[in-house]
Amino acid sequence: MSATDPLADLAVFHEDVDRAVAPLAERHRDRLQCRRGCADCCVDDLTVFAIEAERIRRAHAALLAEGEPGPAGTCAFLDAAGACRVYDVRPYVCRTQGLPLRWIEDDGAEYRDICPLNDTGAPITDLAESACWTLGPAEGRLAGLQQRFGDGRMDRVRLRDLFEAHRPD
Repeated sequence: MSATDPLADLAVFHEDVDRAVAPLAERHRDRLQCRRGCADCCVDDLTVFAIEAERIRRAHAALLAEGEPGPAGTCAFLDAAGACRVYDVRPYVCRTQGLPLRWIEDDGAEYRDICPLNDTGAPITDLAESACWTLGPAEGRLAGLQQRFGDGRMDRVRLRDLFEAHRPD
């Protein structure tokens, strides 16, 4: 077990994900509609591991204490123009949204999915494995960071609740 700070390791994890995702985003740039203001996947009630919530708390304490969450139904961190106000420390799930995703179920069956706005070009079922973000390895690494951060607990935090937690009573 590492003696390093799990929050510092989370920052490295996010950087590693960004580096790994960049070639996929470039490869699919003609099909990806994900841009500032496109927030169809930025929905309310999204939860993240407590370690990612803590990274947002530390980086954006003033926003949480003084700002207002985005409208109900959308991610609490969207501004009026649909831009993410915590983009620099956005959670893992936000870093991979929009890409062709693939995963293997316990029964060995492979599944794939993509945002309907990005479902143009070659069908994702025809893409090589390397052309998709494979769910599993990164999530396992993130879960390990959460276990270290939460002393074994796998607590999840609703993003909207971060605003409420910073309000003075």
